[in-house]
Parts: sequence; C-alpha cells; structure tokens
Amino acid sequence: MTQITAADYHEIARPVDPQLAPDGEQVAFVRREPRDGETDQTVYVASTDGSGARRYTVRAGSDAEPRWSPSGDRVAFTSTRGEGDDQQLWVLPTQGGEARQVTEVVGGVSQIAWGPAGERIAFVQTVGGTDRDADRDLSVGESYEPEEPDPRVIDETVYRTAQQYSDGAHTQVYVVELATDSVGRVTDGPHDHVTPAWSGETTLYFGADRVGTDPDDSDEYDIVAYDTVEKTTQQIHRAGGIPAALAVTTDDRIAHAHTEPEQVTIQQTALHVYDRATETDHTVTGELDRSLGYGATPQWGPDETAVYFTTPDEGATALWRAPGDASAPPERVTRGGTVSDATVGTETVVARSEWDHPGDLFVVGDEERRLTRLNESYLDEVRVSEPESVTFESEQGTVEGWVLTPPGFDEVAADDTTGTAGDESYPLAVEVHGGPHAMWTTAGTMWHEFQTLAARGYVVFWSNPRGSTGYGEAHMQAIERDWGAVTLTDVLAGVDQVTSRSSVDETNVFLTGGSFGGFLTAWAVGQTDQFAAAVAQRGVYDLTGFYGSTDGAYKLVEGDYNTTPVEEPGFLWEQSPVAHADEVATPTLVVHSDRDYRTPANTAELFYRLLRKHGVDTRMVRYPREGHELSRSGEPDHVVDRVERIVRWFDGYSDHHDAERALDRPAGEGLTDGEAGGGDDNE
Repeated sequence: MTQITAADYHEIARPVDPQLAPDGEQVAFVRREPRDGETDQTVYVASTDGSGARRYTVRAGSDAEPRWSPSGDRVAFTSTRGEGDDQQLWVLPTQGGEARQVTEVVGGVSQIAWGPAGERIAFVQTVGGTDRDADRDLSVGESYEPEEPDPRVIDETVYRTAQQYSDGAHTQVYVVELATDSVGRVTDGPHDHVTPAWSGETTLYFGADRVGTDPDDSDEYDIVAYDTVEKTTQQIHRAGGIPAALAVTTDDRIAHAHTEPEQVTIQQTALHVYDRATETDHTVTGELDRSLGYGATPQWGPDETAVYFTTPDEGATALWRAPGDASAPPERVTRGGTVSDATVGTETVVARSEWDHPGDLFVVGDEERRLTRLNESYLDEVRVSEPESVTFESEQGTVEGWVLTPPGFDEVAADDTTGTAGDESYPLAVEVHGGPHAMWTTAGTMWHEFQTLAARGYVVFWSNPRGSTGYGEAHMQAIERDWGAVTLTDVLAGVDQVTSRSSVDETNVFLTGGSFGGFLTAWAVGQTDQFAAAVAQRGVYDLTGFYGSTDGAYKLVEGDYNTTPVEEPGFLWEQSPVAHADEVATPTLVVHSDRDYRTPANTAELFYRLLRKHGVDTRMVRYPREGHELSRSGEPDHVVDRVERIVRWFDGYSDHHDAERALDRPAGEGLTDGEAGGGDDNE
C-alpha cells in the first residue's frame, strides 16, 4: 500500500446533492471529481437497494442540481454543456432519450423546483437591469457577449461576493413552461429573491432580501407568496437572518431558518415553521441547543407531519426529525461523520464522509445501507490513518479534539503515559477551522489534507475550541468581542496535552488554518513563539480593513464584536493580528486568493508587509482566479499546490525532515506542477 499524497486529490470523488426518486427506488446525485485540471460534475443514479450506481448524464459541461419530476418520468438538472459558460436548465426522460435544453438565459439557472403537476419549473437567475430591459433574462442569442463595466459604478453596500462583482445584478425568480419552453418573470426590483418552493400548482413561495431602506444592511428577510393565476405577490412572514432554503407543505406550512437579528452572527440559527392558515410561527428547534448547519435544507417527510434537518453535533453531523407544530422535541435520526446533504422520502439518504472514506451515499434510519463506494479502488491502495478522539480542559470546561498519527506510527512501548521515550518522536501539525462559528469532525472537506500531513510524517491535531458550533449556545458565544485570546487559549491547551506524549516532539509544533483559522494563526504567532513555523491562509488580519472590503461578512464585526470601526477603532486594532505583527518571530507563509471577496487580500498584504519589515521569514502565495473556497472547490491543481506548499513550508523548519527552507529551495522543487510553469520564480 502507498502513502496518501497531495496529488491524490485528483483521484478523490465525492457525492453531492442526492435526490430521492418519488418511488424511493433510486437516488440521483452529482459525482464531483477532479479531472484534467478541472472539477468534473456528472449526474449519477444509485439504487437504494445497494446494488450500485451508474452514470446518468454524459460528460459534457458541469452538471448540478438533479431533480426528479413529481411522477419520476424525467430528471431536470442544470449544466454548462452547449454554448456559453452559464448553467442552463436541461430535462432528461428517465425511460431513455437525450437530454433537452430548456433555457438559454443570460444570468444562469439555479435553485430549480418542479411544479406539482410536472408542467413547469421555477428557478432563479442573476440579472441586471440592462439585460432585463433587453429581455436577455428570457432568451439570449448565442452571439451575445457581456461587457465588463468600465468604469465600475457602485451604489450598494454589498457589491461583490464569492468571486465576482454584482454590478447591480440581483437574483430573481422565474418560471419556465415546459410545453413551450417560455420563461416568465416572477420577481423584479433591486433586491435578491431566492429559494422558490411550491405548495400547489398556483402558489409559489420564495425568500426576499428586501427589508429596510438598505436591504444589504438588514438582518431580516421576507417570505413571499406568488399566485401564478393572478400574477400577484403577498408578504406572508418576516424572519431573521439571511434568506435560506424553504420547505413547503401542500397546506401552506413553511419551514424556514430564523436567526435573531440582534448581533445576528453570534446567534444560533433555529428552524421555524410558519402556518399560513393560522398565522402562527412554531420554533421546531426550541428545545435543541444546536444551530442549523451551513447550507442545511429542511425537508418534510412523506406525510408532511415531520420536518427533517441537520445540525453540527459535538464533532459530528446529526440528522433530526421533529413535528412541524413543535408539539414534541426533535428526535435524532442518525449521527456520524460529516453529512453534506440529505434527501427524505420513502427512504432517508445522506451524503456522508467518515474517517475512512471521503464521501458516499447511505440509507439511514432503522437500518443503515451503503449505496456507493466511489473511492473503493483508491482506498484499497493507500494507507488511511484513524483519528483518535481526545478531550482536554481549558478555561471554561472541556474541549473536544482529534489526533491523527502517521501510518506506521511508532508509539512508545506499551503505554505513552509512562514517559518512556519510544523509538521515535514526531512533529505536530495543528489545524484551526474557519468560521469562526463552524465545527470540524473526523471527515469532511479536510479529510485529504489531514491524511496528507499524517502521511508526510506529522502528528495532526485539530479541535473545536470555544466559538465553534455544535456544542451549544454558550460555547459558540464565548468568543464575543475576543476572537483571538479565547480561541488561542483553547488551542494551546489542546497542544499542551498532545505534546505531553513522549512520542510528540514539543519543540517541533506547526500551525495553520484558513479564513478564521488564518486569523487565529496570525494572532497566535504574535502572542507566542511556541510554533516552529506557521501558514496563515485566506485570513482576516485587520478587522477594520476587513469590515470595509468584505461582502456581507462585515456583519461578523458588528455581531461578534458588537461594534464598528467608527465606534471603537482602537479596540478593533488591538483585536487584529496586524497590531501585533512586530512581535512575530515565527516563520510564516501567507496564502491568499486573488478573487477572495469574503476575506479580501488587502489585509493579508498588510500583514505580509509588516512581517517583511520586521525581518520575519515569510512569503506570500497568491492564487489567480480563486475565491474564498480555494481549499474546498478551487481549481484542482491549485488545491494540490496549496497543500504541498504547507507541507514544504513546515518541512523546512522541521528537525524531523531533511529539507531546506522553502525560501532556499529551487523553483518548483517539491511541487507536483512546479515544472509546468508556476513554481517560485522569485526564489
């Protein structure tokens, strides 16, 4: 068997967005796999009896969002196949035949939802006023080429997100009639309208981000009903937070996410059900001290009495079931690993990764049944290490973490608690998660990176310090007005416990993290010299600069710190890693993405320059075309390169690796694609 390497990322497939067929016998999903420098996304179908999976759509473009028609005779999906780069709507008959392109619209197609009769599909697209006036949101010619604004005129509080500027465009809801392929507008205006969901053939619900004089600055959203006969809209309910997926019953009960608007970013997100007939709003998760997970999509069970949802839950993902009227507390259906998606019908199917595999489909409930083994041949050839769960005490109580040891780990003889040195000790790589209100498990998107570091000879430690979700409201809110010191206290407490093992070299401890983890990495090296080297990735290094340049995430400053740069500029400066850059001695690599509009590069540039000014071993690595999701869904070659650069930076300062500093190594050495044109031309 071989060791896992960074380049193995190209070999790993994951299931995304499973959707159960109406008869419960099949589940459609997207198989996501790096291929030829891009990420291939193709629709597959697996039998729920566990007999296997097969490719359902041809490899042409990038497919997403497979959705069965109500009768199960067709599958709708979006794809970039054909002309243009935007996702368009396609429909494929399940009894044979070719997929048919339904739309050709300027703003792309997403969030598709079949009408109950199977005659129409609702969707959203992102479109600006000029394209709308020219009817390009209904149909666009093949010859149309959009122009980049010159100059770019900005009139909105949040004017860019993900990897692009909005340029005045907003997401709007549409309905396409499948008999004629005619596209009709449902919404308009300078607001985002999202997540359409049908209750009956004549009623379509969606979320509207339109509250207040500046909707970008609002922490509430409206739930709106559209009458397809009268062509009228009506506000039904107002909820807190940002618009998220809706789940609607045939008798107009609407499951939706709600977050209390006061300091919204530090509040747990609850699941509510609004009953339109009685005008009552039930808090389904009222007795559950958990927050809905990122991207969690509520779903009603087959008889529409219970609603299903997922939450982070003490180092794993839990799937819950609760009565829609909140007459009983939620009941846990299953718990384990990282559940990225779930689909509910006559069966309940989840997409789940665990310590020993990066992702497959499972039927869960009374009996569990594995439906896919997407990486079976790869896993048969590599050595996968099993993480050890650990707990340790910090200021406010017990914190959970995990330790992953290298394959063939030579633990001390019989009992590590004896203090007797074994044949070998190992360096320690410490990873810190983003968020800050997120949670790590033994699996998920970090599976490959953790296993790669272990295979390279590092003991790997990660944890869910205060600020993490999944451990209750008090744990999550413990970092209010103090991201740095509180989180670092917990991380260092875990490091102290792990390095107390004689098999771990306490003088060779390394640190890395992305997003909030990048913040904490930079904060840590300004507070302690305990780490031999560090890699700060896609981080926030100056809270004021972040507040002014990020997308809607500026709410993290207002919510988590309960202030603004105008109200307390000195306080936010002292809470920023750059304020302590003159204390840094730890060799620190700074990694960022050129099109990261969640944590824009301006604060990374400031941190890097200050490190240079103070003579710290440092380098900045920038990835073109990438946004904040580099580590999860970046270009495959960039994902591999990033992991290899982390390892190479650590190796250069490790007493356990015979490697020069990355700053001294020849261009491209130790990098899979180093000779192909990228590399380190400045070395």
